[in-house]
Amino acid sequence: MGIKDMFFLDRNKAVLAVIDIQEKLCRAMDPGVLEALTANTTTLLEAAKELGLPVIATEQYVKGLGETLPVLKGRIPGAALEKMTFSCCGDDRFVTALKATGRTQVIITGMEAHVCVLQTVLELLDAGFIVHVVRDAVMSRHTRNWKTGLSVMAAAGAVITSTEAALFQLLKVAGTDEFRKLSKLVR
Repeated sequence: MGIKDMFFLDRNKAVLAVIDIQEKLCRAMDPGVLEALTANTTTLLEAAKELGLPVIATEQYVKGLGETLPVLKGRIPGAALEKMTFSCCGDDRFVTALKATGRTQVIITGMEAHVCVLQTVLELLDAGFIVHVVRDAVMSRHTRNWKTGLSVMAAAGAVITSTEAALFQLLKVAGTDEFRKLSKLVR
């Protein structure tokens, strides 16, 4: 696998995974970081819609943690998959939905970086997917856990990226209608 295969996102190969950004879980998060995560995830969801990327969203133990934040839920096509396993890959419906896309790159947003996100990323890497973790669109309750999660994911082979870097890789060129529409989201 070459550098471009690993580090460049391709709109025809990528799928966006939104992991467990849920109402009750969000109450335990730093409000400023949560605001950034929500804005960045919104940007990625808008990009997915405009560029034709499939989106798979999950919710961990809805009874205890609530549903996906309403501001995001309305932008996610289809229903989120409720799961009880920390790793999304522990739920057959997630694995089936991911395989059905035929995509090989997974862009990751969500929470918590050191639990559900980390375990999902490790299993995706083990299954042969190329994983891009959007550092400004994942979070944990505590910064040290967020840093630990990112560190472990990077050591395992995930590409740690940012919302803007991912967006412009997916766009590839300036001057298009897509560029004009989506670049406004990061100004």
